[in-house]
Amino acid sequence: MRDFRLKCFGLILLVILVMCSNFDGCEGRKGRRWRKQRSPSSSLSRKKVKHGGGHNHGSGGRGDYLSAALSPNPITEYPMKRAMFNVLDFGAKGDGITDDTEAFQAAWAAACKVEASTVVVPAGFEFLVGPISFSGPYCQPNIALQLDGMIIAPTDAKRWGSGLLWWIEFSKLQGISIQGSGTIEGQGSVWWTTMESDVDPINAELSMKLPQIKPTALRFYGSYNVTVTGITIQNSPQCHLKFDNCEAVQVFNMTINSPGSSLNTDGIHLQNSRDVMIHHTNMSCGDDCISIQTGCSNINIHSVECGPGHGISIGGLGRDNTKACVSNITIRDVNMHNTMTGVRIKTWQGGSGSVQSIKFSNIRVSEVQTPIVIDQFYCDRSSCKNQTSAVALSSIAYENIKGTYTVKPVHLACSDSSPCSDISLTEVELEPLQEHYHIYEPFCWQAFGELYTPTVPPIVCLQNGKPTSKPILSDDDLC
Repeated sequence: MRDFRLKCFGLILLVILVMCSNFDGCEGRKGRRWRKQRSPSSSLSRKKVKHGGGHNHGSGGRGDYLSAALSPNPITEYPMKRAMFNVLDFGAKGDGITDDTEAFQAAWAAACKVEASTVVVPAGFEFLVGPISFSGPYCQPNIALQLDGMIIAPTDAKRWGSGLLWWIEFSKLQGISIQGSGTIEGQGSVWWTTMESDVDPINAELSMKLPQIKPTALRFYGSYNVTVTGITIQNSPQCHLKFDNCEAVQVFNMTINSPGSSLNTDGIHLQNSRDVMIHHTNMSCGDDCISIQTGCSNINIHSVECGPGHGISIGGLGRDNTKACVSNITIRDVNMHNTMTGVRIKTWQGGSGSVQSIKFSNIRVSEVQTPIVIDQFYCDRSSCKNQTSAVALSSIAYENIKGTYTVKPVHLACSDSSPCSDISLTEVELEPLQEHYHIYEPFCWQAFGELYTPTVPPIVCLQNGKPTSKPILSDDDLC
């Protein structure tokens, strides 16, 4: 019996030794064998499998594919999961009454330390948040705010002090994204109230206590690689979304919504920013749907719905004798309904600098007061003094602008000392909504360029060619 037990033990030991010899020293459970097998050749074979080895995905890498498939335990690599920081875990209540500002700050402070992390604002909650800044520059890059719930602004005057330029701000960040299906609710009606007879008395009383400086709902400052998508921003006290000194910006698949009567509520405001793409966005507001200010270049806007509002504007530029530089702007495939203007360039007298290489293409207007506007005598005050210098406008193309207007089809009012040059119009067809005494003919002043196709109505006031004399530009005029 003893001999039998020894034989059985020896047989078991032999089996174990054979198994261990096949499994590289029985270290598989520790995970070290998988790393040991990652030789350059096996890595190359996996790359070939991934890319297919050529146009014919069924050949050219079959041997590598079979080798990988028949290996005992092929390696599978998974992307690292993002670290999540839910504001509820940091004390937020989300009841629309409790002040959740500190919880948002705490969640951001934790996420700021982790690259490619996400701050989660969950659906089904309303978070009352006061003025707040999510700031770098010491935060890790590629942080996302997953906004699926609602963030609402306070209406208590004490929260705003003497007035602030912004409500929610992201500054000096790299790779910052705001995404989701949630809403930023500015509760701006208490700021828009004017002393008219039909004003809600409760809102009128609140507005008298609030400071005159109205905040922008969402502002990005000094940031690179910024994305805003999916969310809704509504009822901002003033501008809804602003980018200042930003680069590589994308805005798409989002909504901006405020009444047409809401004062100074621009949809998207761009200033000193470049390489910006805005597309597939719906905007209704009480001012410009998109406002492009000085220092902007390489701006591409397309597939946008605008109205009500004041249209899409470049400017006003050169206010208080300042220098303005704007270039390489493309605005195309836009629908505008019930707006004050369509596509507009507006500058103040006394400014300097230039606006050049502008293209407006495939614009559809419906019930727009004045679809095409250049106004170098812009003034939003009771009166403005006449001045000689002006921001120079050149290389401005209008292509395929069609639809209906209610006041005037075209208004091109350019500077006497610095006429507009190289204006081109192609396939411009604008019909009055209805014939009545308020309809005006196209207007031009010191506007030079060319009609590449007949226009409706005929724009005979555009002067053919170039200005007879060019203004002498100083260093301040050059951009």
